Amino acid sequence: MLYTASLTLLSLLGSAILALSGVGSRLAVAHLAFAVGIVPLIFAAMSHFVPVLTRTGDPGHWIKRLPLAAQLAGFCAVLAMQDLIPRWVMHLAAAVDLVLAAVLLNWMAGRVRATLGSPHPCWRWYGAALGCLMLALLAILFQALWPQYWRALRLFHLHMNTIGLLGLAALGTMPVLLPTALGQPDPEAFSWLHRRLWLVAGGALVIATGTAVIWPFAAPGTALVLVAALGLVGQWVRRFGLKRLLADGVTASLLAAVAGLLLSLAAGVAHGARLISAQPTLLAWGVGFLLPLVTGALSQLLPVWRWPGPQIPARALMRQKLTASGTWRAGLFLTAAVALVAENYVLGGLLLVFGLLLFGIALLQAVRVTRSTR
Repeated sequence: MLYTASLTLLSLLGSAILALSGVGSRLAVAHLAFAVGIVPLIFAAMSHFVPVLTRTGDPGHWIKRLPLAAQLAGFCAVLAMQDLIPRWVMHLAAAVDLVLAAVLLNWMAGRVRATLGSPHPCWRWYGAALGCLMLALLAILFQALWPQYWRALRLFHLHMNTIGLLGLAALGTMPVLLPTALGQPDPEAFSWLHRRLWLVAGGALVIATGTAVIWPFAAPGTALVLVAALGLVGQWVRRFGLKRLLADGVTASLLAAVAGLLLSLAAGVAHGARLISAQPTLLAWGVGFLLPLVTGALSQLLPVWRWPGPQIPARALMRQKLTASGTWRAGLFLTAAVALVAENYVLGGLLLVFGLLLFGIALLQAVRVTRSTR
């Protein structure tokens, strides 16, 4: 887990540096963050959470190796997109990731069947997220068969990944992760996960298909995801209170991630109406949704992955170091996303750098914590 998280952070940092400096193709830089960083991290998080959700044992070694295999495939795809190796390797990497996703989904289904009683509904969100990833990867493979539909398949691939895979995985995890971070259960989370899956999954499919065909068809899908996300925020505020949510670095980051998702969805509609260009929309998604989500989730999970088992003082201290600047980071990332939507790239870039520096400092302080803190 720590190895996957470390490579994810390095790939995100490298992608941000390359994007700000203008080095490398946009396609390769974007996939450095997503294919090398985010997809393997999602695989690792699913292999961590599914045994908890199904009350089964730890995953086998072969499941634990899936994130590393996904990172290797993603890195090969990035090299192919940068024309450092043959372009056909990109399609081979997509096929490998498709097989890895199918293996993970099959393992997840096996754990669900082995559950005593009813498994937690979060697993269905993970299954739907993997289904979206598989559809996105199939779109890449179909590009080789039907090059005349290259643009439509690319748009379908993009939205099934950003709204489908990551949106479903994030919105499925946050109702569980946020109460855990606060140390207080949320009785409404179970019901929300049961009722809202069809909204987000259906919305993601409608957005991806509509964008690939004609943009007004995507608007109803955007409305479905917006309804689900706004309902989740309202549920959190009613249950825990806004002040408490903003006081903790993890929950503030997760709250900012949902706000960033809402902003990027609205920007996507504006882009479809040709009010803004595509680049600010994608940047707002990455900076306003992806970064607060990843930094917030890792602030909660890294101490657990480093010291699994019973709670120890070192784990609590490591979490304290990671969350100390979490609220400020969340505010910087979200404000940077707003600036990027307004096409103020200088301000957005500065705010992004400050937010990344705060997380980098917190991470360096956290990794220096030793078990001897007890």
